[in-house]
Amino acid sequence: MNRRTVLSLAAALAGASLLAPAAKAQENVIIMGKNGWLFPGWESLTDADKPGIEGVIGLIKDARDRLNARNIKLITMVVPLKASFYQDRLPDGTRLTPDVGARYDFVLSQLKAAGVDTVDLRPVLKSVETGRQTAFYRADYHWTAWSAEAAADEVAKVIKAGVRLSGSAGTGDKLGEWVTQRNMGDLAQRFLSPEQQKQVGPDLYTVRTPPEAKKTLLDAAPAPVHVVGNSFVQPYLGFPQRLSNDLDRPVSLTWNPGNVGPWFTFLQYVTSPDFAKQPPQVVVWQFNEGAFHSGPAASAQWDSTSLMQPQVWRDRMAAAIGK
Repeated sequence: MNRRTVLSLAAALAGASLLAPAAKAQENVIIMGKNGWLFPGWESLTDADKPGIEGVIGLIKDARDRLNARNIKLITMVVPLKASFYQDRLPDGTRLTPDVGARYDFVLSQLKAAGVDTVDLRPVLKSVETGRQTAFYRADYHWTAWSAEAAADEVAKVIKAGVRLSGSAGTGDKLGEWVTQRNMGDLAQRFLSPEQQKQVGPDLYTVRTPPEAKKTLLDAAPAPVHVVGNSFVQPYLGFPQRLSNDLDRPVSLTWNPGNVGPWFTFLQYVTSPDFAKQPPQVVVWQFNEGAFHSGPAASAQWDSTSLMQPQVWRDRMAAAIGK
């Protein structure tokens, strides 16, 4: 249930993209930008869908309330839209509408108005854009390991400011050394023809090597922080390890490929024996801006096995957390 093994790029990224079933059937599934930059065509650059966002925030608030009743803090983390960072690399004639350009601010303001803790990741992601470092991979859906670690630093600040974590110092993850690999981005690999792939070429992936295995005693220490999300927080990109290192405490993780969706993944965790036996002090729940408007019944986003009506999700969530 807790996936803490560092995976190979092929399995971790190409096999774990945020690809919705309906998106795979679209003719224009990829936006071919300038200089080999690729963007997911299934994320709308024109429709902010504010009603959908408000519905999603209502569900998150319900989860926050249930967790609060158990003295568990919920922190939401919304990854900004890749296209909003690289509007100059979109193809000529393609641009974000003003509503979509303001969507991230709207999401944050609505979360805060609902009393849900969150972080603004835009400044920290922009801060990693130095030299050859980028916030997102050129021909890949995902953010870079530099962004994942910068986001973990920001979340750690919120946790440290509001929660006195249980456990002992020295139980956090040790970070491995940086290594650079050359691989084809998941968007290129999954959606471009072999000829187009040659034109786009591979990207450089700078990630950390897996750290040394922990001693059994430390490995058994309960994790006061649990991360729920998709492939953006998978171990390959380093978010949970960096968060653990920052907090100097164990951090556990539940993640699924993005087409599974945040709703099923959240239920997967709170209905697990791990949660029932040892609930955390903090749950960090990761979303993506491009799909943030999509509730648990969004058949255009999530696989059929992940779909459920919002009230069904509420009932299952409340029953699991209330045990």
